Amino acid sequence: MAEQRQRTLSTSGEALYEILALEKGATHDEIKKSYRKLALKYHPDKNPDNPEAAEKFKEINNAHATLTDLSKRNIYDKYGSLGLYVAEQFGEENVNTYFMLSSWWAKGLFAVCGLLTGCYLCCCLCCCFNCCCGKCKPKAPEGEEQEFCVSPEDLEEQIKNDMERETPIMLQPTNATEKTQLIGDSRRSYRTDS
Repeated sequence: MAEQRQRTLSTSGEALYEILALEKGATHDEIKKSYRKLALKYHPDKNPDNPEAAEKFKEINNAHATLTDLSKRNIYDKYGSLGLYVAEQFGEENVNTYFMLSSWWAKGLFAVCGLLTGCYLCCCLCCCFNCCCGKCKPKAPEGEEQEFCVSPEDLEEQIKNDMERETPIMLQPTNATEKTQLIGDSRRSYRTDS
C-alpha cells in the first residue's frame, strides 16, 4: 500500500468509463453489465493471493458507484474527477458555481474591478462613508427627530432615574369586587339618541 499510485484530478471525465471498459456515453444497462463481468473477474475471493486484483476490484466498485448515481455521473461527465472532488468539498449544488467563479473570465472581471477602483474595499468604504454616515446620508423628514445613538451607560442611568421618579402603588382599591365595572360609577344607558 505504500507504493499506492498518486492520482491526479482530471477534468475530462473518461477514466471511470475506461476502468469499466466502456465508452463515455454508455447506458445504465451497459454499465451494470460491464460491472458484473469485471467484478466477477477481479473479486478478492476468486483471487486471494493477488493484491492487484483487490485494488482493481475497489476501482471497479468506485467507478460503478459513481456512474450509477445520476447526479454524480452528470458532474463527472461535465467536470471529471475534479468535479467529484469539488462536490465532496462544497456540495453537489455548488459545483457549477465553483467552476464558473474559477473560469478565466470571472478572474479577469475580478481583476478589472480591482484595477478600476484602486482596491477592492475602496468602493464599499466610499459608499458607506458617503451614503450611510457622510454628507450624502438621507435626511430625516421635517418634523421628525433624527436618530441618534445612546451609549449603554447613559441608557442605564436614564432607566434608573425613571424608576426613582415613579411612585409605586401602595394601596389596593377599597371597593373592588369580582363584578367591578370598568365604566366607573355612572350607570349604563342603552338608549340611542335618535
